Amino acid sequence: MSAGDKLFGRLLNRHPSPPAQSLKPLSVLSVGLQMHLNAEGQVLHLTGPLRHLLAQQKPTAQAPLLLDFLLPHCSLVIEGSPADWQGHQLDLDFYSLSGQPLHLRGWVQPLADAWLLQLLDIGDLLLERRQSRLREQCQLLAAQIGEHLRVCSLTRLPEILTEQLQSLAQRFQIPCIALALLDEQEQGWKIHQQYASFDAPQLWQTGQRLGTGLDSLNGSAPQHLSLMEHARLQGTFGNTEGFVVPYHDAQGVAAWLLCGGWSVQRRAPDVGMIDWLQFAAALAAPVLERLREHRHHLQLERLESLQALLGTGWWEVFSDSAEVQLAPSLAGTLNLGISRLPVQAWLDQVHPADLEELRSRLQSLQDEGTPLLLCVRLHPLDNASTPAWYRLQGQALGVGKNRRLVGFMLDISDIKNQEQNAAAAHARLDNLIARSPAVIYVQRYVEGALQSTFFSDSLGPLLGWTLAECTDAALVERLHPEDRDRYFERTRQLLREGSVSSRYRLRDSRGDYHWLLDEAKLLRDDLGLPVEAVGLWLDVTEATLATERVKQSEERYRILVEDSPAMICRYRPDLTLTFGNKPLATYLECTPEQLPGVNLGSWMSPEQRKAFTQRLSQLSLEFPVSTAEINLQLPGREHAWWVWSDRGVFDQQGQLLEIQAVGRDNTEVRRSQQQLTQSAKMATLGEMATGLAHEINQPLNVMRMAIVNVLKRLSNGDAQIDYLTDKLNRIDAQLQRAARVVDHMRVFGRRSEIEDHPFNPIQAIEGTLSLLAEGMRGKGVDLRISETDFEVLVRGHVDQLEQVLINLMVNARDALLGKREGNPEFKPWIAVHAEQHEQSVRLWVEDNGGGIDHRLLERIFEPFFTTKPVGVGTGLGLSVSYGIVENMGGTLSVENATEGARFCIELPVVPPDQITR
Repeated sequence: MSAGDKLFGRLLNRHPSPPAQSLKPLSVLSVGLQMHLNAEGQVLHLTGPLRHLLAQQKPTAQAPLLLDFLLPHCSLVIEGSPADWQGHQLDLDFYSLSGQPLHLRGWVQPLADAWLLQLLDIGDLLLERRQSRLREQCQLLAAQIGEHLRVCSLTRLPEILTEQLQSLAQRFQIPCIALALLDEQEQGWKIHQQYASFDAPQLWQTGQRLGTGLDSLNGSAPQHLSLMEHARLQGTFGNTEGFVVPYHDAQGVAAWLLCGGWSVQRRAPDVGMIDWLQFAAALAAPVLERLREHRHHLQLERLESLQALLGTGWWEVFSDSAEVQLAPSLAGTLNLGISRLPVQAWLDQVHPADLEELRSRLQSLQDEGTPLLLCVRLHPLDNASTPAWYRLQGQALGVGKNRRLVGFMLDISDIKNQEQNAAAAHARLDNLIARSPAVIYVQRYVEGALQSTFFSDSLGPLLGWTLAECTDAALVERLHPEDRDRYFERTRQLLREGSVSSRYRLRDSRGDYHWLLDEAKLLRDDLGLPVEAVGLWLDVTEATLATERVKQSEERYRILVEDSPAMICRYRPDLTLTFGNKPLATYLECTPEQLPGVNLGSWMSPEQRKAFTQRLSQLSLEFPVSTAEINLQLPGREHAWWVWSDRGVFDQQGQLLEIQAVGRDNTEVRRSQQQLTQSAKMATLGEMATGLAHEINQPLNVMRMAIVNVLKRLSNGDAQIDYLTDKLNRIDAQLQRAARVVDHMRVFGRRSEIEDHPFNPIQAIEGTLSLLAEGMRGKGVDLRISETDFEVLVRGHVDQLEQVLINLMVNARDALLGKREGNPEFKPWIAVHAEQHEQSVRLWVEDNGGGIDHRLLERIFEPFFTTKPVGVGTGLGLSVSYGIVENMGGTLSVENATEGARFCIELPVVPPDQITR
């Protein structure tokens, strides 16, 4: 029992209702509302402070009835006369001056020759009870949300979070709701997960970055956002009002619950701010906990992997037990088997040449705390020819008995081997310089100028010069006239930046010019002053000329690609663009330079992207080309349809490296097809209008007759409850029947969705029958519907498949009724049944109308072809139906059966692995 019920019980105990036979007047409370009633329930007098809150009644010639003050639903509470109400607790709702109902509870007592209705205001008690129940429901909902998120697996966490956001949005009718978490890398907020209702605008996308605008809000309490007060968040909430709820943890505000296009004062006025904080905590706390735990686990895995890859790990010496503890990865690298072993067993791994020095350094670390830094060799592992080199570092932590010796071991075998290889390489380099095809030179820095002092012996074979002929003046004379400025700039850049790479032409002793790649570096002394420049000349004449020819060829192809009206691009298997021409950039509202790095799939829906990547996965060396029509959401456009042709580029192993694609915009053609389909649907709907009017009139006539019968019984004073109940139930059934017909007609008339989706084709049969069955039976057409015992899914639009079935059945009905006009004894029938095959499902529509002229069978699906009289048919029904079935990947065919025409709709079944859950 709530607090309000207990308080009202105490008031009743203080002034209990007298027994029915008592006629002694009772004392009247001076609180609440007292209404003096006569035996017929007319109000004679009002007292008490609440009388001023009642709505004024129109003056009447006689005393008003109690019902005149009450809301209509209270008529069931006070049936009969006041004598019948005695001993009962009455909960009544009165009209008030404020417009809100006045909730009163009371009882009836005899008072002299009248009755006293004593009432107390229980509005606050009802409000408190409602708020208490709402608070309990919110707490239970928050607990359920948190529990679902805590017990689910990490892989299903996004899916479960979306479901919980959806339940919260549906509970409070929130159009758009999202959970935003702090992006630690970007130092801003990011949409972690979002949900938008079917008819709401898509304010956010999962993974969308919101910047730092939310930091301007007060993070201590939920807030209602208005456009005037929070201008920085207008873009985030799509220039609409919103509601945000923060979540705090040990790190401060860690998450925000965002509600877009929604006002908490209007939609959920009774939900408290504490309840919203609980919802935010129930969503954000488990998600943050799971994400942080996952990141910590990944960090540990990276650390262990890094130690294993580098051959490193930590170690710690325990002086009291003369043992050493090694990192598991280090112990495994050293093939020790265990990670804790005696110090002597660890030292036995060290090469004898380094063992004594290591003992001495460890002792100094133990006694004096001197840091340890030493490179030692370990015994060869697995009978290797060379020992492994390790760098040991260590330090002492603490003092006295608490002193700990810790450090790490790093495998530097590669470095040592490189040092040895470098020494050997120096020796080989000395020999290589003399025989190198490139010319190695040295220029000494003298008073701001570079003077040539050394050229390798390859100078003669390359240019036919000697060192004496390579003076600075002679070198400038042999430069190509067009390259002299480039050579002088090369010298200035070398002195300014310390290194240079340049190309220029030099004339050899025979008078021919050679393209030389000149790469040089300036060496400086300890004071930073230039000493000399060391560089080389590499003859790149053939490569330069070949590059020039390739460049000219590429320029021709570039002009061809850029001037093409088609969209041409290249992208990797993950749909990241590496090149795109100007028409493609124009469609995407950017420049061609901005296209590389953009992901083409970002303009597609998840279903479109999955189908696109699946088509690319089917490319092979044998079948490298694929063509399809793709759907994209382009900037500033509702939808765009492109006819897209891909050609895969593979390596020698058959691995897909890149895709080259050419596309053209097919949006206008697609929209024309959709408009044609919609027009055909509207034409079909118009043809059904007459039958549907009959369908709606029939239940209305039944209801009208039932109401007339009820009124007759009421006028005769007959109180047969069962008869009236039966009539009212019949009226209700006919109303539901009419509502179903009108509802499905409205759903069928809507424009189809942009993207197709899996559905059961049996639903289309049921929807078609709901619209046509009664009308056809009313016209004498027998419907033979076969039961189906299988469930399959096809991909497309259920309303478009209904349109196909309606066209087929309406055509069959018209043919049957036309045949019956000439033969009244003819009994028409239409059969509809479905059957399942391995990879497809077939829907059959058959009639006994005599079939179609074999000369017309080939033209039956042509646009605007019809056998109906002029002005009766449009000729689009079967043509549009054929296109609808073809777009669903199926076929629509017709043949003449024994008694009439038989149409077959064959659709491919969606494999279970392609069904989106």
